[in-house]
Amino acid sequence: MAERATNSAPTNGSTDLAELPAPGSEVPAVIDRVGVVGCGLMGSGIAEVCARAGLDVIVVEAGQDALNAGRRRIESSLAKAVARGKLAPEAQADALERMKFSIRMADLADRELVVEAVVERFDVKAAIFEQLDAVTGPGTILASNTSSIPIMRLAMVTRRPEEVLGLHFFNPVPVMRLVELVTSLLTSESTATRAADFIDQVLHKRIVRSKDRAGFIVNALLIPYLLSAIRMMESGFATAADIDAGMVEGCAHPMGPLALSDLIGLDTVSAVAESLYDEFKEPLYAPPPLLDRMCEAGLLGRKVGRGFYEYNGRP
Repeated sequence: MAERATNSAPTNGSTDLAELPAPGSEVPAVIDRVGVVGCGLMGSGIAEVCARAGLDVIVVEAGQDALNAGRRRIESSLAKAVARGKLAPEAQADALERMKFSIRMADLADRELVVEAVVERFDVKAAIFEQLDAVTGPGTILASNTSSIPIMRLAMVTRRPEEVLGLHFFNPVPVMRLVELVTSLLTSESTATRAADFIDQVLHKRIVRSKDRAGFIVNALLIPYLLSAIRMMESGFATAADIDAGMVEGCAHPMGPLALSDLIGLDTVSAVAESLYDEFKEPLYAPPPLLDRMCEAGLLGRKVGRGFYEYNGRP
């Protein structure tokens, strides 16, 4: 997000730290107004499931082109849900009516929960958390959809780390039921409880709780597996198709590791691996050279039409 909170931010953005309520002060338990920063694959999915759950949703993007693309992605996803009989046409219309789209961070001032869902880079996420801290008031939960960055690092760029946590959704968000809830050493119990109740009772998704370590639960297990498959292909031991077939047909996995890497995005796989390696310094987390070269070449998987496989009809 290139935009910084400036004079367009509400007055509460300049609240002095001494004026903030102490952790545990009374705040509304029910979350009705949600903000989502970023409208890519993950952000659009988070916004969609919140709107389908009957919530007031504001989506913020860095620029108008990205915002328009995100809106089209949501509209397409809702239309597919209707076509498959998963959503009534009137529910589709209601969900779209409940969503607003903006390029102004200040429009998130009245949100009770804001979920950041942008590129997996600490500097970008930290800048957004600084802005959110300025434009939202005390009591607003600031959540990151990060798949690997420790929450404490993001929390400490704000003046209220007790209201910061991780809500890691999985792609595609409307389909995948799991959410990792990650609390830092400073996240308050009331913040964690409000977030857990929201995920469980409003979005009806399954929560798993993780300690605040890079990769959390799922990626700490998944990324070494994906990297091992990439190293196996890189060494010439087996082809991509045979590696994936081995895991699908031999281990009953729904998708092979290389096809899954393409679905996730090779840039995201690399970023998560770097975060894990930075924290643990274990060789199994180090990105293989082939992964680095593919990212440098822009061969990032499904979202660009080519990764370990080619995808017809994609950009």
